[in-house]
Amino acid sequence: MAQRAFPNPYADYDKSLATGYFDSSGRLTPEFTQRLNNKIRELLQQMERGLKSADPRDCTGYTGWADLKLLYRGGIIIYSQFTDGETETQRNEVTCQKSPRKPVAEPGIEARLQSWHYSYHGIAVLYLHLYDVYGDPSYLQVAEAYAKKSLNCLTKRSITFLCGDAGPLAVAAVVYHRLQDETQSEACITRLLQLHKLDPRAPDEMLYGRMGYLYALLFVNKHYGEEKIPQNYIQQVCDAVVASGESLAKRRNFTAKSPLMYEWYQEYYIGAAHGLAGIYYYLMQPGLGVSQVKLHNTVKPSVDYVCQLKFPSGNYPPCIDDARDLLVHWCHGAPGVIYMLTQAYKVFADQQYLSDALQCAEVIWQWGLLKKGYGLCHGTAGNAYAFLMLYNLTQNMKYLYRACKFAEWCLSYGEHGCRTPDTPFSLFEGMAGTIYFLADLLVPKKAKFPAFEL
Repeated sequence: MAQRAFPNPYADYDKSLATGYFDSSGRLTPEFTQRLNNKIRELLQQMERGLKSADPRDCTGYTGWADLKLLYRGGIIIYSQFTDGETETQRNEVTCQKSPRKPVAEPGIEARLQSWHYSYHGIAVLYLHLYDVYGDPSYLQVAEAYAKKSLNCLTKRSITFLCGDAGPLAVAAVVYHRLQDETQSEACITRLLQLHKLDPRAPDEMLYGRMGYLYALLFVNKHYGEEKIPQNYIQQVCDAVVASGESLAKRRNFTAKSPLMYEWYQEYYIGAAHGLAGIYYYLMQPGLGVSQVKLHNTVKPSVDYVCQLKFPSGNYPPCIDDARDLLVHWCHGAPGVIYMLTQAYKVFADQQYLSDALQCAEVIWQWGLLKKGYGLCHGTAGNAYAFLMLYNLTQNMKYLYRACKFAEWCLSYGEHGCRTPDTPFSLFEGMAGTIYFLADLLVPKKAKFPAFEL
C-alpha cells in the first residue's frame, strides 16, 4: 500500500482543528465553502478547455463525455508488476495474480478505454449534478445538449450505466423530465426498458453487467421521485443476478463457503466495480425485491465469506486467493468494500459489520491519498466518499473532517506529482470526478458516490 500512496500529512480529527472547515452542526464554514466553489470554477474551466480537443466518438460514462454528464448530475484498476513504459490503460487491464499466467483482458478494452474518456454522457451527468447543487438553469441546459449528443452514440452492445447505453438513456430521461419534456423522457425510458433483452449473457458486476443496468433503473426512479420503472421489472433483474450467483457457486463448488459467487473475465473479483462487494451492496438494498429468506440464507453468508478475506491491515484483496495487500481504491480494496459492510450493518444489525467498516476507514485515512490521482475509481476523491458515507451513517464529525482534509488535498489538484490518467478529464478516472466530489461536499449530508451509491 505504501508504494501506491503518499504519506498522509494531516493531523487526525480534533475539534479545534475542524473549526476551519465546519461548525458544531456540520455546516461548512463560509471560508471553506468559498475555497471549494473557487476550485470547482477553476477546474471546470480547465476541463472545458481540455474537452475542446476531445475525441467526439466517445459516448460512455466511465471515461468519456457521458461521465461528465453524470458528474454534473450529481475496467477496473487492479495492479500487477508494471514497467515504466506501460500506459495507464495497460495498467488498468492487469488482472489479479494468483499464478504466472498472462492477464485476462476484455477483447478490445484498450481501444474502448481510450475512447471512453470524453464521452458526452459523462459530461451531461456532471452538469446535471451541478444543476442539483447550485440550482443554476444554465447547467441543466448544458446537460441537455450533451445528453442529446450521447443519444447519438448508443452502441446496442452494453447495458450498463457507466459503460453502456443505459446511462445515456437514463440521464437523458431525467434531464428531459426536469425540462418538462415528458414526450422525450418517456421515449428514453421505453428504450431503457428494452435494453435487458439485448444480452442475456451479460455479466452481473457493476461496470459492465446487470448491476450497472439496475443502477440506471434506480437512477430514473430516484430523480422522478416515484416508481417510474415498475418494481416487478427491477425485481426481475435482481432475481436474474441471484440465480446467476447461485448457479456459479454450485458449478465451482463454492456453495458450502458462499451460496453466491460471481466472476468477471475468469476472476472472482471482490471490489465494488467488478466484484462481490458491489453486487452484494445492491442485493441488500431495501425495496429491490430480494426476499428476507434469500437475504438471510443466501446473501448474508456470502457477505460473511467476503469478510473472512480481510487482510490483517483491515484492507481487502482485489480477487479471491490474491495475497497482495496493495490496493486502496473504490474499485479494489477497502474504499469499495466499506459500502457492502455498512449496508450489511443496516440490514442485519450486526455490530461486526460496522466494526469492519470502521477499520476500512482507518486504512483509507492512512493510505488513501493515492499516487494514481484525484479521481473517483482509483483516486483521492473516490476514497473521500467513504468518509462522507460514514459521517452520514454515524454522525461522527471525525469522518466529515477526514473528507474535508481529502478535499483539501484535491484543492491542490496537479501539485503532488500524481500520474496523469489516459483520460484526464473523465468522471471516473479524471478531473470531472474530482469536481463532482467537491460539489457534493458543499452539502455533505446529501453526498453520494456517483453512479454507485444509493
